Amino acid sequence: MGIRRYLGLVSILGLLAGSLFAADRPNIILIMTDDQGWGQTGYYNHPLLETPNLDAMAANGLRLDRFYAASPVCSPTRASVLTGRNPFRVGVPDHGHALRVQEMTIAQALKDAGYATGHFGKWHLNGIRGVGVPVLGNDMHHPGVFGFDTWMTVTNFFDYDSLFGSNGKIVYREGSSSEVIVAESLQFIKKAIQDDRPFFSVIWDGSPHDPWLASEEDNQGFEHLDEGSMHHHGELVAFDRSVGQLRAALRELGVAENTLIWFCSDNGGLPEIEPDTVGGLRGNKRDVFEGGLRVPGIIEWPAVVEPRITAYPSSTMDIFPTIAEIVGLPKSIFVDPLDGKSIAPLLETEMGEREKDIPFAYRQNGALLDNHMKLVLLEGVYTLYDLKTDPQETTDISTEQPEVFQDMVARFEKWQASAAASAQGEDYPEGYLLPFSERRFWYEDERYIPFFHEWGKRPEYKHWVERGRERMGVQ
Repeated sequence: MGIRRYLGLVSILGLLAGSLFAADRPNIILIMTDDQGWGQTGYYNHPLLETPNLDAMAANGLRLDRFYAASPVCSPTRASVLTGRNPFRVGVPDHGHALRVQEMTIAQALKDAGYATGHFGKWHLNGIRGVGVPVLGNDMHHPGVFGFDTWMTVTNFFDYDSLFGSNGKIVYREGSSSEVIVAESLQFIKKAIQDDRPFFSVIWDGSPHDPWLASEEDNQGFEHLDEGSMHHHGELVAFDRSVGQLRAALRELGVAENTLIWFCSDNGGLPEIEPDTVGGLRGNKRDVFEGGLRVPGIIEWPAVVEPRITAYPSSTMDIFPTIAEIVGLPKSIFVDPLDGKSIAPLLETEMGEREKDIPFAYRQNGALLDNHMKLVLLEGVYTLYDLKTDPQETTDISTEQPEVFQDMVARFEKWQASAAASAQGEDYPEGYLLPFSERRFWYEDERYIPFFHEWGKRPEYKHWVERGRERMGVQ
């Protein structure tokens, strides 16, 4: 079924019944890796890494060759996925900040529309920093607060044999991060199918973020690399395998045809990993150049999407608006202004030039993307690049195209002023910010002190607990 026909059916059913029947809505799965660079897939011809399951997804769906994370670091991008807004607006300008409870999220909107909602894996939107620990039930910013009925999450990155917060209870799961959270998501999906409900599952992996730890089997073929690079690639092998397990299970359950899977990474690749993680682009994680922002992206939805590759620029800020249009949600669900836009028509055909700029802000730097023209603000200096002729951003053309340059600077600074107003709470009905959790390390949080003794025996927590004992004065 074409997307236009699908959206037309959504509109008609909405008018006739006031709401959509569950069978007519797609199931939705959002998958995100942690620190996977744009060049780290088989379908982009990585020299060592094979990703047969991502390759199969790309071959069966819409491959987004110019897909952008909203930020060059993790937490802000995650906030953009949930809200459709630039993370600077929503209180998450950098990693480890808490998402404001005044925001409306995609999970809340879909829950209200009758979806079963689940979150599995990395959260990092509750103001907690440091290696991932279980999200607690009394956390003011746990996934349930933002619309997830079911959640099994950790505060940040995680690897093998991990502890999770599962709807407020601490649970232990053996195995690689990727396979554990996919398995948990499948249990949630099976329950939703039994209950005859459409499902929305968010699977945010801990791989391939450091500290890297992969099995000996998954490290095969990478032994000649330094230890970090070897395990980093091994984690991506495990992740790709988990994608295959997920897709196979959806077929076995009979729901693959009408399940929309949207895959991406949270930011650009790492500079210390060999070989190159960003496919020859300029910059890496924490940079506002392409290597820090452009990430792999795929949308697979067999019932609607014919296999295709697109160079249309889109971002994680577009996910919520796109799904809202597909499902037929009202515009009233959004907090305005939105920085993303729906790319639902792109699922069927090319959309031509993008009419809405894609803004980026990270610390004192920023960028504005207008199709193939990109304005970069770095250390107080603006530069302009034409990505069509200069995808590596090697040549500043601001003096060659002064009118374009000045216009983009003006637009970016206008956006900055708008985002700054949002950051002060002007977008919310209250007109001000409600209290929120300040950013801190988990070992500085009194709620985690009771776990120091037991967690101090675990290698991933040992030195963090030692810091906590010293900082909090605990024996």
